[in-house]
Amino acid sequence: MVPLGTALLQPELLSAAAQDALRALRLEAASANTTSSYQSALRYWAAWYWLRYGKAIALPLAANVVLQFVADHGEHLSEQGAQSGLPAELDAQLVQQGFKGKPGALAHSTLVHRIAVLSKAHSHQAMANPCHSAEVREALSHLRKAYARRGMLEQKKAALTRPLLEQLLATCDDSLKGRRDRALLLFAWASGGRRRSEVAEARMEWLQQMGPGQYLYDLRLSKTNQSGAARPENFKPVVGVAGAALALWLEAANITESAIFRRIFKNGKVGDTGLSALSVNNIVKERCALAGIAGDFSAHSLRSGFVTEAGRQNMALADTMAMTGHQSAATVLGYFRAEAPLANKAARLLDAPTDP
Repeated sequence: MVPLGTALLQPELLSAAAQDALRALRLEAASANTTSSYQSALRYWAAWYWLRYGKAIALPLAANVVLQFVADHGEHLSEQGAQSGLPAELDAQLVQQGFKGKPGALAHSTLVHRIAVLSKAHSHQAMANPCHSAEVREALSHLRKAYARRGMLEQKKAALTRPLLEQLLATCDDSLKGRRDRALLLFAWASGGRRRSEVAEARMEWLQQMGPGQYLYDLRLSKTNQSGAARPENFKPVVGVAGAALALWLEAANITESAIFRRIFKNGKVGDTGLSALSVNNIVKERCALAGIAGDFSAHSLRSGFVTEAGRQNMALADTMAMTGHQSAATVLGYFRAEAPLANKAARLLDAPTDP
C-alpha cells in the first residue's frame, strides 16, 4: 500500500517536521526557569564569541574556544594579584550591553552552568562535544580546586530551621495575603521542603483532603520524577499546623480547583493563575525582612531548613528522605548545616558515664 498525497520519508533522515516536533517537546518538558537560564547562557556565549573572534558563533566549537572561555572568566592568581583573562574593554562592552551584571570573573557556579549549557547544545545536535575533552575537564577541575583553596566556592543558602520559620510565620496576619503566605511557607516546609517550582505548580487536583485540616498532596512532578511516574512516595502529608493553615487559605480565597497558591491584587482579588517560582522566592525574602532575619535566605532555605531540623531532632534518615524525595543519602547529608551535627550523640562519647 502506497500512501496517497504524502511524500515518502527516508529512514536514514529525520524529517524537518519531526525535528520541529521533538524540539517543541523538549521545550515543553523543560521548566520555564530552565529554558530562560539556557537562553540567557547561549546569548552570553554568542556575545562573548563575537567580541573575542569577530564572527558569529557556530557549533561545533573547538575545545580551545571553551578553554579560552574558562581562562577569560575564571579568576587566577598572578604577580598583579587575582585577575581574569578577559580584556577590560571587552568586559566593559559585555556589561554595557546587558550580558553581564558586573565586570570581573564570573561566579564559579555561573561559569560551570554556562559550560554545561554549551555542552547540552552540542549534545542536542549530536555534535562532537568540546566540553567533554580531557583538556576542558582538567581545566575545570583545576579551577574548582583553586577556588576551594581560596575559599571562593559558593556557600549554600542559609537554612530556615523551625525557630526561624516560626519567626516568619509570626509576621503573617489574618489578611488574605497573610493567610496565603502562612499556608505557603508551611506547605513548602512541612511537606518535606518543597522546591519553589513545586510550590508554584501545586494544584488542587493533586490535593486530597483526608479530614479537617489534613491533606495528602500528590507530588506528580518533581526534580527526581520529571516523567510524572505514579509512585507511592509521591504522596506528601500536609497535616497539623500546615494542614490547618492550608485549609484557612483555601476557604478565604475560595479556591476549589487549579492553582493552590495565587497572586493577590491590590484590590484584594485573588488571581486565576498560580504564582511563579520567582514570586515564591520573593515571598520568603519579604517575610525574612519583615521578621528582621538577616542572612542569605531564599525559597531553597525552606528545603534545607527542613532537612537541617530533621537532623537536629535526630529523625531517621530514611524518614527524612521519604519526605524530601531524595534518592541519595549523600545528597540529603549535604543539606545539613553546621548546627545539625551538634546533635550527633557520637560527638559526646566522652560525656557518657563509663563503668568502673
